[in-house]
Amino acid sequence: MTRTRNLAGRPRAPLALGVPAVLAVAFLLVPLLGILVRTEWGELGAHLGSEGVTEAVKLSLLVSGGALSLSLLLGVPLAWLLARIDFPGKALVRSLVLLPMVLPPTVGGVALLLGFGRRGLLGPWLEDTFGVVLPFHTSGAVVAATFVAMPFLVISLEGTLAGLRPAYEETAASLGASPVRVFFTVTLPLVAPGLAAGAALTWARALGEFGATITFAGNLPGTTQTLPLKVYLLLQDQPEAATSVSLLLLVIAMAVLFSLRGRWAGSGAAGASRTRGGRAGGGAGSLSRLRDRWARRAEDPEAATSPETPHTGTGTGTGTPEASASPERPQTDADPGRPDATVARTSPSAVAAAVDAERWDLRARFGGFTRLTLDAAAGTTVAVVGPNGAGKTTLLRALLGLTPRAHADLALGGIEVGALPPHRRGVAWVPQDGALFPHLSALANTAYGLRAAGVRRGEARRLARGWLERLEVGHLAHRRPAQLSGGQAGRVALARALAARPRLLLLDEPLAALDQTTRAHVRHTLRGHLGRFGGVCLLVTHDPVEAVSLADRVLVLEDGRAVQDASPAEVARRPRSPWVARMLGRNALAGTAARDGSLALEGGGSLVVADPVAEGARVLAVIAPEAVALHRERPQGSPRNVWAGTVREVTAVGSRMRVLVACTGRPDLVAEVTADAVAELGLEDGAAVFAGMKATEITLVER
Repeated sequence: MTRTRNLAGRPRAPLALGVPAVLAVAFLLVPLLGILVRTEWGELGAHLGSEGVTEAVKLSLLVSGGALSLSLLLGVPLAWLLARIDFPGKALVRSLVLLPMVLPPTVGGVALLLGFGRRGLLGPWLEDTFGVVLPFHTSGAVVAATFVAMPFLVISLEGTLAGLRPAYEETAASLGASPVRVFFTVTLPLVAPGLAAGAALTWARALGEFGATITFAGNLPGTTQTLPLKVYLLLQDQPEAATSVSLLLLVIAMAVLFSLRGRWAGSGAAGASRTRGGRAGGGAGSLSRLRDRWARRAEDPEAATSPETPHTGTGTGTGTPEASASPERPQTDADPGRPDATVARTSPSAVAAAVDAERWDLRARFGGFTRLTLDAAAGTTVAVVGPNGAGKTTLLRALLGLTPRAHADLALGGIEVGALPPHRRGVAWVPQDGALFPHLSALANTAYGLRAAGVRRGEARRLARGWLERLEVGHLAHRRPAQLSGGQAGRVALARALAARPRLLLLDEPLAALDQTTRAHVRHTLRGHLGRFGGVCLLVTHDPVEAVSLADRVLVLEDGRAVQDASPAEVARRPRSPWVARMLGRNALAGTAARDGSLALEGGGSLVVADPVAEGARVLAVIAPEAVALHRERPQGSPRNVWAGTVREVTAVGSRMRVLVACTGRPDLVAEVTADAVAELGLEDGAAVFAGMKATEITLVER
């Protein structure tokens, strides 16, 4: 009964499609059944054990193994080139790779003769220079098998490389690993499934090669007569033995395909990282506390040393006791992007003292999509904010030298590094998801930059473990990234970047994937380490709490340009970007000054302001939500701006309520009132209200 229900629940193929599909399976199966039926099982051992067959087996293994080795040597770099580099004629190169798969094998053999034969294009040169004659030689059989089999490896590996996130390789480069080191320590381990699949298919195809081999290398017993060629000869005199050898090749091919289990191009499992924990924003409930905190910071600069306020740029920020002993080490001027390898012989306390004495200021001039100049003193943390598409990530990638959209003339500590490759700039990057290498443990991840700098394995692991302990994830050193939660992975990624001792630290929304509780804890830990960081830190964030808690300056970007670059307190008081004002929970109304002193708003209507504005000036009117008063009847008296509207949403923000009002013919407004006022006025979705704003409570900022 259960089987009937299960079968009934499955979709049934229509006869017009099902019948041809069954015929196709039968068409493929009948020849294979013919081999099984016609095999003389009693004579199988004698056939396969004959001298000629065993000699052909040994030669086939030699030729297929040589073809696989040659394919790996040439095909792996070619696959990487096709997957990673854009160059003129790329489509043509890919067509050349595919050509042997569609070319008749005998035609391929003729082409090899005309290319590498004794009268071919390169044949005479090979013979005169190296004494190498490929036709009618075992090496010729290897070349023929490689010609027809290598495309399987290239196509399989290219597909896996294309599915691998470049962030892994880019992060490894930012940790100081050279391109070759990145390829062998990160890229190859992550594409191992695709490489194994391609290698298996390449070997199987080389083992079964016939047409190109017999045309180019001939059919010489013990020299070029492989198993397929042996089958061809046996069919003339001993068809039963030919069937037995064919069965052997069939079994080998089926074993290869079964081992792949349909994974033609590899699973590329490492191409996608798994992040645990929900994506948590700053939250509306934090906006009131945020404004109060920025106000306190503006009034009392010394409040920056409080655990709840941002650190200053003096490098004296507080943190956990563990954070006071930094395992960083100085870098030499001889190689601006490579740390001094002598740290392996330096005690941790001496290293920490040397790093405390180092200061790496930042000077950068950007061109291309990003057009701005950025200067920051050593120990400064700059929060980079702006709407999606503003150029925040492009800014970071330009500093890393990883994007053609923008470029940066970069100097760190007075040393020009903008012309250096990414791995020699001394710029460490923490992507949004951390990009921990999935094939390495947390300890090996953290030690990666140290090992790339030439630090001995034992010393690198000791220093890496110290960083994990400081970020309170030392007990997870043995775990792989897939075994870590989002918060744990974020701390390991941060430890990895700090352990590399960069001169410039780039954090791309490092706390975005964490829940609210974990985010607060990691933010506090990060603040302590940034307080001792001797370089400059750029923090991309959409969270105003992160900006005020961690940053000394806020850089606002729009369309690749700097709209504002000021302290968090100044940005909070006078935001020059509507997006930033809305991020802070403020009303931001863009308009143009009219002759009568009012503002003609871009969203419709006008606004009476108290500050005088020159006619035609483009300004941004910033209105705090608590400055918007709501009434059920049109108010009389002081408000000079009264707009009619309808309540669209009421949400709680701590102990207060935020009300979204859709105004008729004017921009929407957000008001902040008490819970008692909501109940008294009967504010609910659809309720008609009047929003009043005093002209004196409107702040104007030039755009």
